[in-house]
Amino acid sequence: MTLKISRILHAGYVFECAGRRIVFDPVFENPFSRNCHAFPSVRFDLPQIRKLQVDAVFISHFHDDHCSFESLDLLDRATPIYLYCLFDELFDLIRELGFSNVHALKVDEPVHLGPFEVIPRRALDADVDSMFHVRAAGLNVLNVVDAWMDPETLEQLAPYAPWDMVLWPFQTMREVDVIAPGRASHASSGAPALPEEWPQQLQALAPRYVVPSSCQFVQEPWSWYNHAMFPVTYRQFAAALAEWLPHTQVVRMNPGVSFELSAQGLAAAAPLSWVIPVGEQDVDFDYRPELVPPPTAQIARHFAALTPEQTALALDFCRAGLLHKYREMELPKDSYFTAACGWQLSVYDHEGRGQQFRYRIHGDEIALDDSIATPQWQTAIPLAKLYAGLALGESLTSMYVRIDGAPPEADVVDDPLIRCLFNDAFAAYQAAQLRRIQARASAAD
Repeated sequence: MTLKISRILHAGYVFECAGRRIVFDPVFENPFSRNCHAFPSVRFDLPQIRKLQVDAVFISHFHDDHCSFESLDLLDRATPIYLYCLFDELFDLIRELGFSNVHALKVDEPVHLGPFEVIPRRALDADVDSMFHVRAAGLNVLNVVDAWMDPETLEQLAPYAPWDMVLWPFQTMREVDVIAPGRASHASSGAPALPEEWPQQLQALAPRYVVPSSCQFVQEPWSWYNHAMFPVTYRQFAAALAEWLPHTQVVRMNPGVSFELSAQGLAAAAPLSWVIPVGEQDVDFDYRPELVPPPTAQIARHFAALTPEQTALALDFCRAGLLHKYREMELPKDSYFTAACGWQLSVYDHEGRGQQFRYRIHGDEIALDDSIATPQWQTAIPLAKLYAGLALGESLTSMYVRIDGAPPEADVVDDPLIRCLFNDAFAAYQAAQLRRIQARASAAD
C-alpha cells in the first residue's frame, strides 16, 4: 500500500490512500488572502473542484490563508470539517456557511478515517497553531504547516524517527520588517541565517524526505514586499539540509505536483488535474535586503478609488471611530503610549494625496490635536487598505501599513491603528467572506 501526497497551494495538501481522500488547509484561490499570489503561478479548474469527493478537511488554524470560506464554499456541505481553534465563533461561521459535520480538534487526540490516523500535535503557539501527524500505509508523515516546533512536542515526536516525510515551513517571513522598515536589521552580505534551532529539530526527526512547505506565495507583482518579506530561497534551504542531514532528500512540490510514498521510496504520480500550472514553475525567491521601500503615497496609487461612501467611512473612523475604539481598549502596562506622545496617522488616496490626522495620546486617553508640531510615532496607510481593514476583514500583512519613529524597545503591534483594527477582530476575514457568499446566493435566487 502507498500514500499519495499532492500539493494544492501554500500549506494545502491532498492525501490519498486505499480509495480515501483527505485534504489539509485547502486554498483553491489565486490570489488568496486578498493579495497572496501563488508562487509559482497556477489557476484552478473550479468546476472540477466542485465535483471533488473529499472524506474530510483538516484545518490547522484560523488564519485566512489556511481557513478560507471562498475555498470551502466549493466543497460538498456534507464534507466533515476538522478544525483546530480555541474560539467557538469560527465553528459557528463554518456551520452558517452550510457545513453541519464540524468538529473541534484537540491536541494528541487522533481522528480515524479509513486507512488514516490524523493526530493534531502541539505547536509552540498553542493558542493559534497546530501541526498534523498523519499515519497511513504504515508510514509517518509530519505536516508542520507554518507552525514553530514546541520543544516538548519535539521530544514526543523524536521516537518516531526516522520519519518517512516531513512537510517543513522553510520560509521565515519578515512581517515586522516591512511594517517598520526603519527598524529592520539585515546582514551586510551573504544569505540570511536560518533559525539556529532548525538543525537540531530536523536531525531529531531524521526524515527520509523533506518538503519545503508553506509560504508558497508572493504579493502583487509591483510590491516591494516580494524582495523584503521572504529571505529564504529554496536553493539555500536545500543546501542547508544537505549539510545537516546528508542522507535526507529534499523534495520540491510545486502546486498540483503529486508523489507516491511507500516504505521503499518515493515515485512521481499523476498531478492534480484541477491545479493548472501557469508559466515557469521552478521559480525562487529574490530577497534584496538593501532595497529602499517606496513611500506609502506611491503604493496607494496601485489601488482603485473608493466610492464616496467608502471614503467617508474610512475618514470618519480617523476622526471619531478610532478615538472611541482606542478609549474602550485596555492599554498594556508596558505600552510605549503609557507616557504622553504625539501620534500622526497619514492616509493616502488612489492618486497619492495624503491627509494627516494628529493625536495626543497619554495612556488610555486620546484626542485629535493639530497643534502637535513633531509627532514621535507616525503611521501611514493607503486609504483603500484602511477601508478594507474596516469593512472587508483584511489582515495586517496585506494592508501596507508603514510605521516610523517607533523606538527599538517598543512593540510595533502596539501601534494605535493596528490595535484599533485588530484587537478584537477574530475571524473578521471569514465573516466578510461569508457575507459576500450569502449575498451572491441571495442574488442568484
